[in-house]
Amino acid sequence: MKQYIVDAFTNEPFKGNPAAVCIMDKWPLEDFMMKLASENNLSETAFVVKEEQCYHLRWFTPTVEVEICGHATLASAFVILNFWDTKSQEVRFNTLSGELVVRRVDDMLELDFPRYDLTEVPITDDMERAFGVRPIKAILGLDLVCVFESEEQVRSMNPKLELLKTLDGRIQNATAKAFETDCVSRSFCPKLGIDEDPVCGSAHCAIADVWSRDLGKNEIFAYQASKRGGYLKCRIISEDRIAIRGSAFLISVADLNIEI
Repeated sequence: MKQYIVDAFTNEPFKGNPAAVCIMDKWPLEDFMMKLASENNLSETAFVVKEEQCYHLRWFTPTVEVEICGHATLASAFVILNFWDTKSQEVRFNTLSGELVVRRVDDMLELDFPRYDLTEVPITDDMERAFGVRPIKAILGLDLVCVFESEEQVRSMNPKLELLKTLDGRIQNATAKAFETDCVSRSFCPKLGIDEDPVCGSAHCAIADVWSRDLGKNEIFAYQASKRGGYLKCRIISEDRIAIRGSAFLISVADLNIEI
């Protein structure tokens, strides 16, 4: 079985968010997928099996299977369109979050992802203790998005991961209006076994939605300010869909010397 390592949301090596992608003829045992994801120790390992009209895609962190993941979907589409189905312009994935489509757009790939209901929630002392800075707004959907006063607060914060686990949402996001982009953010995922996700595509279903409403813009240019960093171009498609566009860079192709 081949495994591809792809840096997503970047056009340079060793930036963006690395994902492992395994394209298979049939599903291995779930225990195997969990062990391989733990062995890879990346924020996500994607497993893909070809079906009649589309591909079935599942994502695993080093500790759990997740219901949606942006960067590993981008990486999976990159592998399929460049190595497996090179004449196609799009890939359709069957996932735990329904059908997800990835299309070639110029020299990038665009994810067609769901928007989630967002509700503004009260700012709490627990949020301030967890992030180390008090947010000026908090919005809850699938993930928690906390808005801060300045870009510098987001870039320099050193949150308490154990306290983040007590907050609502599967991922805790810190975001602020930025100088060179529309927004800057960081995504912390201790509930999923990831301290900080380098560039979280699915989190931008909410982050871009929040800033689209706040700035009155249909398109949001976002930067994730992790140590690796990465850029995302986000566009509201409809009331229930959002497009997230990014680049990808192939790091390696390996033959796994194990039986599935």
